[in-house]
Amino acid sequence: MVLRLVLAAVLAAAPTSAPPAAAAATPAGSFASAAARYDVPRDLLVSLGFTQSRLDQAAIGREGGHGIMQLADNAVTHTLAEAAALTGLSRAELRTDASANVAGAAAVLRSYADRDGLDAAGRRDLGRWYGPVARFAGAVSDPVARLFADTVYAQLAAGVAGPVSAPPRRVAPDRGRLAGDVTVLSTDYGPAAWAPANAGNFTVSSRESSYPIDYVVIHVTQGSYAGSISWFQNPSSNVSAHYVFRSSDGAVTQTVREKDIGYHAGNWDYNTRSIGIEHEGFVDNPAWFTDAMYRASAALTRNLTTKYGIPRDRAHVIGHREVPGATHTDPGPNWNWTYYMQLVNGITGIGSGTVDTASTSLNVRSGPGTGYAVVGSVADGAAVTIWCQATGTTVTGTFGTSNVWNRIGLNRWVSDTYVRTGHNGFIPGVPRC
Repeated sequence: MVLRLVLAAVLAAAPTSAPPAAAAATPAGSFASAAARYDVPRDLLVSLGFTQSRLDQAAIGREGGHGIMQLADNAVTHTLAEAAALTGLSRAELRTDASANVAGAAAVLRSYADRDGLDAAGRRDLGRWYGPVARFAGAVSDPVARLFADTVYAQLAAGVAGPVSAPPRRVAPDRGRLAGDVTVLSTDYGPAAWAPANAGNFTVSSRESSYPIDYVVIHVTQGSYAGSISWFQNPSSNVSAHYVFRSSDGAVTQTVREKDIGYHAGNWDYNTRSIGIEHEGFVDNPAWFTDAMYRASAALTRNLTTKYGIPRDRAHVIGHREVPGATHTDPGPNWNWTYYMQLVNGITGIGSGTVDTASTSLNVRSGPGTGYAVVGSVADGAAVTIWCQATGTTVTGTFGTSNVWNRIGLNRWVSDTYVRTGHNGFIPGVPRC
């Protein structure tokens, strides 16, 4: 009854024109159309979609989220039901059609803005959408709501590149009741924030005396960072992990104390003897697995292996899929175990160099070789950061002939023969990709 009353009030405030078409000419057109229809800032919608799914309509989240905007109905979030009521579209359309999915999210955000009293002038101020964005996270704790909204606003500041793009927009968010320092820090691991899972989703223990900790288990969330943390706070989920990492910058939140037993491995024996680490993303999309997240996660794993005497090898740092009886496939084929384990074992150097082509820009490719697609360029004389190196196509360039390629970003590679690094080929201390 309460939900019907709320939806009735929302419907009364929402635009009343016909439901949006079930398809749009382009993904970018879907955002433009939804933004215009519901008077929601287009770039804010793009940033929300990027945060939720990396703009992937095929993404299906562990918490039941669907599509670009991860519309869901669960114990915490009811954006799918709200979108259906507000747009007149079926849940099936909202789940499967990109245009409908984006329009549904825009309708929900607009309804939240109306509840907050944003008039036409207020809707022009990006900072005043902070409250509606935080509410989009669902019925979660204040720290998680703020984490969700802060992540979206950080993406708004960074901008989004690609077929659906948004320029960087630095905005001072109006946090309202979420203003002030709501972050509680972990007592187990200094860099981590603390946002405890629901008490029914883990077992209180004193594993130092009861169980040896023999493993670190690597997971992928199949959802967003804040969404996964809120899922662990959902009393009906019956799952949790000790730590969760954010893709964009490697930020980490702890949700279960290391001494306690998280429900992450699907195997009680392994749960009792392991620490579970979740990584934001979806297993079939490598764009989530950033260097920032790899390096931050490896630093935690290195800390855990030191603290509990766990060998730093693949027999003890394992994927969820390697747990006996596992039904999950994470972290999946796109997780770079070679790179990760080098970082865990202390090969953590970051190289640098200067592009030297003598005059022209240098092509950037999606992989280590001339057979990969060109995805951009860097100017002659530009400084580059080298995260790791690999062998690939042999190229003759400014500094001779070599098959060494440098990864200068996510899926961004350049031939080492055009980069002045002070070394001939591989750089000592920089990991191999």
